[in-house]
Amino acid sequence: MKKHFLKRIKPTGGVWCLLIVVLIFGYLSRIMGVPNMLNTMMKTAHDLLINTVFYLMSICVLTGAIGEIFVEFGVVKMLERLLRPLMKPLFNLPGVASLGAVMTFLSDNPAIISLAHDKRFATYFKKYQYISLTNFGTAFGMGLLVIVFMVGQGYYAAPFIGFFGACCGCICSTRLMQHFVVKAYPKYAEEEAVDPSQTDEKEKAAVEHKGVFTRVLDALLDGGRSGVDVGLAIIPGVLIISTLVMMFTFGSNAEGVYDGGAYQGTELLPWLAQKVDFIFRWLFGFQDPHLVAFPITALGAVGAALSLIPNFVANGWVDGNAIAVCTAIGMCWSGFLSTHTAMLDSLGFRELTPKAFLAHTIGGIVAALTAHWAYMLFELIA
Repeated sequence: MKKHFLKRIKPTGGVWCLLIVVLIFGYLSRIMGVPNMLNTMMKTAHDLLINTVFYLMSICVLTGAIGEIFVEFGVVKMLERLLRPLMKPLFNLPGVASLGAVMTFLSDNPAIISLAHDKRFATYFKKYQYISLTNFGTAFGMGLLVIVFMVGQGYYAAPFIGFFGACCGCICSTRLMQHFVVKAYPKYAEEEAVDPSQTDEKEKAAVEHKGVFTRVLDALLDGGRSGVDVGLAIIPGVLIISTLVMMFTFGSNAEGVYDGGAYQGTELLPWLAQKVDFIFRWLFGFQDPHLVAFPITALGAVGAALSLIPNFVANGWVDGNAIAVCTAIGMCWSGFLSTHTAMLDSLGFRELTPKAFLAHTIGGIVAALTAHWAYMLFELIA
């Protein structure tokens, strides 16, 4: 009877949700005060929307237009041919996978899934390779946006060193995922991703001939429109995740008091990071514990993580090494916690999500480590 009673009063998911919400906002309000907490939350979200999201959206529109021009005039196909020889030795993927890398680099993680659903594309892959496309594509997601944003902050060599680190992290993540899949399902090592007999080999003969000016104009407008879609898609991540992360990262105002202004907080994350500061200094070369907020935010949304950089720069917390590391880990992780589940679900392999998470977590750390040591080497040579 007693056990039955205890089962009946066992906390449900709703109870745990309420406890977590009360714990988070109770902690913030106890330190900042309820009015100040609410004012800071709203003002920070508003400032992020006006000064960060619209800036990111403008970059998305421009990079989207450039990406569409590259597709329209065959630059993507040319890059795919150039990168094809690297696919097998580095990523253990067929050469056509390079097209996925280029497309996700120019747009976002889900671009690899739209390619994977093309049966003619999928016929080149064994099933274990096909599943690893989730990790492979994510590591390049929004890469052009991340690099352009970092260059816009006044750093030129560091973002490209970070890009090299992201490539190394991608190799690690992709091959680890392939290992996990084959270990769990050995038959996938030989099984084709798609039966070639199911593909439609008929090519569409009707091609609409347009003038060069019309093609350029259509590509620019279509690419810009897709950039707007990406810019709108990052708004929830930037406003929700970044606002909360900033409230746990920054402190009070210059006078040491809380007045409800934007970008104030409790400095919990830096305090925690200081306890293991030697780890972040040795692994990533971070010179300030506040920087740990970037990789934490990048787990959920790289657009939200980028919104932290201007404040880091304004406070003098970043240097070239930090930009290289943040570029690498931002590109490689690219909000995989919020996209991997949906991506694997769309491929029909949702049960492999934990393995994808583990592989990509390790890949992101490898990317950051590689970028840090590569930047140290660059400084010695330069």
